[in-house]
Amino acid sequence: MVATYKSNIQSSYQIQLANQNQGQRPIDFSQRHIGLTSSEIQQMLEVLGISSLEDLIDKTVPEKIRFQKPLNLPKSLSENAALAQIKEIISKNQIFRSFIGMGYYDCITPPVILRNILENPGWYTAYTPYQAEIAQGRMEALLNFQTMITDLTGLEIANASLLDEATAAAEAMSMTYGLCKTKAEVFFVDSACHPQNIEVVKTRAQPLGIEVIVGDFRTFTFDKPIFGALLQYPATNGAIYDYREFVEKVHKVGGLVTVAAELLSLTLLTPPGEFGADIAVGNTQRFGVSLGYGGPHAAYFATKEAYKRQTPGRIVGVSQDANGNPALRLALQTREQHIRREKATSNICTAQVLLAVIAGMYAVYHGPGGLKQIAENIHNLTFKLATGLKQLGYQIGAELFFDTIEIKLGADSPVKSAKEIIDAAENLGINLRTFDEQTVGISLDETTTEVDVQNLWQIFASGEKFPNIENENISTLSQSYYARTSNYLTHPVFKSYHSETNLLRYIHRLQSKDLSLTTSMIPLGSCTMKLNATAEMIPVTWPEFANIHPFSPISQTQGYQIIFQQLEEWLAEITGFAEISLQPNAGSQGEYTGLLVIREYHAHRGEAHRDICLIPESAHGTNPASAVMSGLKVVVVKCDAQGNIDIADLQTKAEKHKDNLAAIMITYPSTHGVFEEEILDICEIIHAHGGQVYMDGANMNAQVGLCRPAEIGADVCHLNLHKTFCIPHGGGGPGMGPIGVKSHLAPFLPGHSVINLGGENSSGAVSAAPWGSASILPISWMYIAMMGTDGLTEATKIAILNANYIAQRLGSYYSVLYKGKYGFIAHECILDLRPLKKLAGIEVEDIAKRLMDYGFHAPTVSWPVAGTIMVEPTESESKDELDRFCDAMISIRQEIEEIETGKADKNDNLLKNAPHTAESLMVDEWKHGYSRQRAAYPAPWTREHKFWPAVGRVDNAFGDRNFVCSCLPIEAYS
Repeated sequence: MVATYKSNIQSSYQIQLANQNQGQRPIDFSQRHIGLTSSEIQQMLEVLGISSLEDLIDKTVPEKIRFQKPLNLPKSLSENAALAQIKEIISKNQIFRSFIGMGYYDCITPPVILRNILENPGWYTAYTPYQAEIAQGRMEALLNFQTMITDLTGLEIANASLLDEATAAAEAMSMTYGLCKTKAEVFFVDSACHPQNIEVVKTRAQPLGIEVIVGDFRTFTFDKPIFGALLQYPATNGAIYDYREFVEKVHKVGGLVTVAAELLSLTLLTPPGEFGADIAVGNTQRFGVSLGYGGPHAAYFATKEAYKRQTPGRIVGVSQDANGNPALRLALQTREQHIRREKATSNICTAQVLLAVIAGMYAVYHGPGGLKQIAENIHNLTFKLATGLKQLGYQIGAELFFDTIEIKLGADSPVKSAKEIIDAAENLGINLRTFDEQTVGISLDETTTEVDVQNLWQIFASGEKFPNIENENISTLSQSYYARTSNYLTHPVFKSYHSETNLLRYIHRLQSKDLSLTTSMIPLGSCTMKLNATAEMIPVTWPEFANIHPFSPISQTQGYQIIFQQLEEWLAEITGFAEISLQPNAGSQGEYTGLLVIREYHAHRGEAHRDICLIPESAHGTNPASAVMSGLKVVVVKCDAQGNIDIADLQTKAEKHKDNLAAIMITYPSTHGVFEEEILDICEIIHAHGGQVYMDGANMNAQVGLCRPAEIGADVCHLNLHKTFCIPHGGGGPGMGPIGVKSHLAPFLPGHSVINLGGENSSGAVSAAPWGSASILPISWMYIAMMGTDGLTEATKIAILNANYIAQRLGSYYSVLYKGKYGFIAHECILDLRPLKKLAGIEVEDIAKRLMDYGFHAPTVSWPVAGTIMVEPTESESKDELDRFCDAMISIRQEIEEIETGKADKNDNLLKNAPHTAESLMVDEWKHGYSRQRAAYPAPWTREHKFWPAVGRVDNAFGDRNFVCSCLPIEAYS
């Protein structure tokens, strides 16, 4: 909670502008962010028949919810000034050498990966790979990641990553609970798990009615029937345990075992799959991804193929295209939440794609031999450190370990208390872990050197003579019972790119298969693919942001604390809420967290029985899934013919459930792309019947500066920072989903046990790190700082203008499904393509694939209404780009008309055969009833620059029938 760490931090409104040039006014950044000129704005307004931008907003946003004064934000800064200011702030951080461990390690990001993936907009501005034909590069990189995970864990399948290790452990518990056939309600967690894993699992278990028993697996007696267990490997104190007997006992009582395994250690240790584990989870952070004060990092989740349909998140699978060539796509898409809704096993609708790509590429670059060498170097230094500490008179906790040792302090040791050790370490710029008053932990990593070992000995020697370690003193881990004997990373991809030249070309080859914002607009409704400005991205890789352990003392992270405070203040001002929590590290996590806060609020007032959540039938699919995860029962509210919430049905159901009503989940503007006039009445009905209003902030890009969720009536709202506030989508992740709450809900915001956050009424930790994916928060900070009040408000207005312009231009060719009171829409519009099926046999998918031939990513397909597309252009696009998209859609409509009139064949036509690859054109005999030129170059701009889909239309059904989610043998591509 904000109040626990705001003390002694200067207010954002007192921070002075740094390094501002005198006498010269720089160009306003908003002019760089917003894609339209003033003359283009006027031209577009004329098309709409509107005199001014203000007139359009008056006819779009209901007057009764309008925010009637400017936002109280600091004056906008130029790019240089904002960079200077954030540099000054973050320089208050102290970068210590952290040997804290707990699943987080310093590491080396190979520069070829840093520059060509993490800092490359061709990778970080792409969208989720729903349109598989133009996302083959990203999905190949994710397939490498999945193969790496299955190989190292010894399990059969892996997903494309999860949010963090603790979340993955909680997802494993939920999946295990759903699979259990014994009706047991107890989950066992070994006390040697990382504390953040234990805490997040407990948070997830509580609303589901699951009892979590934390104990020692060696002495657990199975007095209560359990449905599953969680173990840490190696344990949080570094010990390597033999879990085989315990795993067998769990299986005998009908339970499943999850092992949270440190991935790099599995190059040396027997993998979980080989000693009977059913699920393995963990963090891939040390595979080339910086600490980042907690994230973003790619967690992994591996299990047996028998559980593929219950596995949370996304899985990249192998299929084939229309030409019979291997092609990748998201497998088993019926698991997605928008289809399964309240029956979904998880609300996770994303992956940490960009980070998973980096981790997988790290393994590709180093290969099996390189990874093993890194692991051996770390272990050998740890063994040397431990041997020296023994010589100094210290007792080491476990004889067998990988990278972490536990040091016991006592009467016979040179230093008697943990505090003395910690203080001595801090004097040398080193962070260690404290277990208790007489136990200290040290975890080494890839960056550790012999000098570091010497420094650590110096801390513990307390003036005593330094240890004398003979070179022949070598660890016996490789000869132990726990040593790995099986091979891993045997696929050629992990053996072919160990030179920088080869890896550089491989990365570039994959990038060229993916359409990103570097190619064209991505007009996805509800996903808000706006500009991720370079100036916003630059600070992310600065050492002051990147090289901080999430459990470093607060005293060392004052720069981060100022950034957090300022961002919370700004977001609170923009939304009207009293408090903000930055902990949820995805939009789905924000939904879940907001509902937990509401649940805790009711329980605190003695109304824990309130468990009904009303959800409109138009809602995001994650909404009902999040409600069920939060222990709530979903009751669906109807929408009327205009796509608005049916007020009569809402009133009836609110009255029916008034004694048990917990909340309603609404999206505003609505999921159908309009500002519902009755929003105030909707909130009033819920409040009158004892419920709370949860607002899904996916469409916040239409509100900023014009209206505020808290004033509309929302009690809690999550914010997709990767949508409205410019954190890039990264090909499907990372994201951030902080929540804002009114004052009565503030005491129930998430806490954290490792770093003291939250009060006694906290709803518990929902992410492994206290501030979620902290290192990407400066992106949103930079965006708000550079845009300022006027820029943010103008951006919202232009987003609404652009959407209405597209709706107007396309309205003569496609029906716009929903409009507001005056015939206008919000920031997105739904085009109804359903009549085309009857007229010409054309499906919405055909249009989505044909758009690829024009160089565009399709809008959101068949959601929220099947057979439609939802278009959101954002404020960042130029009029030229908007017109190109409209011209493409008009041209496609004319192609469809050829089918209607019989000029084109119903089965063999430009749309049914789309997308057209270069390979499909290079045939000796062209057998289609249209020319190659029309197939590949349907518009003038495609002749200037052509984006070629890497594969033809992907056969999803074939892939699901022949499920493969790891790298194919190289012969498959010949």
